[in-house]
Amino acid sequence: MRRLIGKLPARRFARDERGTQLVELAIVLPVLLTLFAATAEFGRFFYTYQTLAKSTRASARFLTTRAVEGPAADTAATNLAVYGTTDGTGEPLVAGLGPEHVTITREGGVGINYTHVRVQIDGFQYQPLFDLGGFVGDKTFTLKIDISPSTTMRYF
Repeated sequence: MRRLIGKLPARRFARDERGTQLVELAIVLPVLLTLFAATAEFGRFFYTYQTLAKSTRASARFLTTRAVEGPAADTAATNLAVYGTTDGTGEPLVAGLGPEHVTITREGGVGINYTHVRVQIDGFQYQPLFDLGGFVGDKTFTLKIDISPSTTMRYF
């Protein structure tokens, strides 16, 4: 009888499932949060890149529909790439983007006889919401990377 009493608490403990859901949640939750953060960060990166690519496209299209007018057209095209308007008012299309990041290059001719115009974003660094390097304890592992889309179009 004494043997039977000694085994009952062990059996009761083995069958007791209170708290197992909490332990499973503690194991799975960090993995799920990391996957969610990575998905959100990838979506933000893709959105930022597409916005910058579209802005260079609009700026190059603006320049190819005008004669080579000099610095006034370049300033308007730069404002179009950064702010979405030719007058340069409002907020930048992407946080951290400024006129200093836009490079306009004309190619293929001399004087006013250029054949191509190229608009490029230079020196813009993507700023992630979730710093994975800080999360894993490695400062060299970061998503702060340079984004430099460009568009080249032919003059008509």
